[in-house]
Amino acid sequence: MAENKNTQLMEKIVSLAKRRGFIFQSSEIYGGINGFWDYGPYGARMKRAVEQLWWREMVETRDNVEGLDSTIICHPKVWKASGHLDQFSDEMCDCRECKARHRVDQMENPEVCPNCGSKDLTEPREFNLMMKTFVGPVFDEDHAAYLRAETCQPIFVDFHNVRVAARQKLPFGIAQIGKAFRNEINPRNFTFRSREFTQMEMEFFCDEAEGMEWYEYWKGQRIKYYREKLGFTDDFMKIHDHEKLAHYAKAALDIEVKFPFGWGELEGVHHRGTWDMSRHQEFSGQDMQYMDHDNKRKVMPTVIETSVGLDRTILALLCNAYDEDTAETQKEGKATDVRTVLRFPALVAPVQIAVLPLSKKLSESAKELYNDLNRHFRSEFDVTGSIGKRYRRQDEIGTPFCITYDFESAEDNSVTVRHRDSMQQERVNVTQLRSYIEERIGY
Repeated sequence: MAENKNTQLMEKIVSLAKRRGFIFQSSEIYGGINGFWDYGPYGARMKRAVEQLWWREMVETRDNVEGLDSTIICHPKVWKASGHLDQFSDEMCDCRECKARHRVDQMENPEVCPNCGSKDLTEPREFNLMMKTFVGPVFDEDHAAYLRAETCQPIFVDFHNVRVAARQKLPFGIAQIGKAFRNEINPRNFTFRSREFTQMEMEFFCDEAEGMEWYEYWKGQRIKYYREKLGFTDDFMKIHDHEKLAHYAKAALDIEVKFPFGWGELEGVHHRGTWDMSRHQEFSGQDMQYMDHDNKRKVMPTVIETSVGLDRTILALLCNAYDEDTAETQKEGKATDVRTVLRFPALVAPVQIAVLPLSKKLSESAKELYNDLNRHFRSEFDVTGSIGKRYRRQDEIGTPFCITYDFESAEDNSVTVRHRDSMQQERVNVTQLRSYIEERIGY
C-alpha cells in the first residue's frame, strides 16, 4: 500500500512539473528520448536560483575557493588517466525474450528478467558509460573524444593555471558548475538518473596532513547548507558513511534524501587523497606538485571533493515541497477544497513574489509596483482570472508571497501580502514592502 502511495505521489509530481512548466521530456513531439530532460520557464528560473545560491555559498563568500568554467570535451588522455576509459562501466545483460536490457546490480534476481520473467538472459558483460564522439572531419579512432563524465577532472588538469592566475596558496579550492554525460543503461526515476545532467563540484586542495580536518569541515558545511538554505529536515535527509571505499579514498559519505521511490544520493563528500593529481602527473608528464616556499618542499596536493547533482537537487526540492492541503469553503464550513502547493524555500522559489491587481482597472498602478519589485526579486504579474484562481496558480508554482493591489491601495499606500504556507494575509505599507519581503526570504 505504501509503495502504491509513493508511486502515485511521484506521478503527481511529474505531472505538475510538466503542467506548470518545470520539466519536460526532451523532444517530446517525436516521442521523447530516454534520459534527457528540458527545463521549462519555472524550472529554468529555479535551476538558475539554485546555481546562484550554491555558487555564492561555495565561491563568492570565500577567499579560498576560485571558480572555473571548463570545456565539455577534454583531451582523451584525461579520461585514460582518470580511469574512466578502463574502469567506468556497469555490468549489463539482455533478455532474449523481450529484448530488455538491465544493469545486473539493479536486478533483484540476476537470473530472471524483471520485465517479463524470462530466464533466457545473456551472460553479463561490461558496458562503458562514457559517451563517445569525434573531433574534426574524420570519424576514426585517431579523432575520437568523449563527453565528460564528471566535471572534476578538468579542475585537476587546470590546477596550476588557476593557482597561478588567482595567486592562491594551499589550502584552496576550485569550483565548477557544468554539464556531464553518462551513457546510462537504464535511466529511471524521472530526472534522478539521466544521461545528461548538471554537476556542481568543488575540489579542495590541501596538504595530506590536513586532509581529514578539511574533510570534516566540508562535511559540516554541506550539511549546514541543506538544513539552513534548502530547509531539509532530519526526516528527509540522512548521512551515509561509506564502509567500502575506493582504493584511493581515505573517507567518503553520501548526503541522501528521501524521494518517493526511496532514499537516493544527492551529494558526495570524498577524501580522494593524492590519487587524482598523481595520475595526471604520470600520464601528462607534467609536474603537478605544489611548491611550498614557506617550508621549502614540494607537496602533491590531497583533494577533498564535494559533488552534487543540480538536477537531483531540483528533484529533491520538488519532492520535499509538494503538498496537498484543504481550505475551508463557504459551504457549511466543510474542508472540501483541495489545494496543491509547492512549499519551496523562498531563496530558491522560481517566483518569489506575485503582484495581483484585484481588478483589471488597477493594472496600471499595480504594474508600477511590480516593475519596482522586479528589480529586487524574481517576480510575476498576473491579472487573469479571479483572485482565488490566481492564488491557486501561484501556490502550484511555489510562490511564497502574493501581493494584492486593491481599491484602497491608492488611498492608504498599502497592499495585502498573502503567505503561501499559512494563507494568512497582512496589510503592509508599500514603502516597507521591500524590507518586509527581504527579511522573510532570508537575504
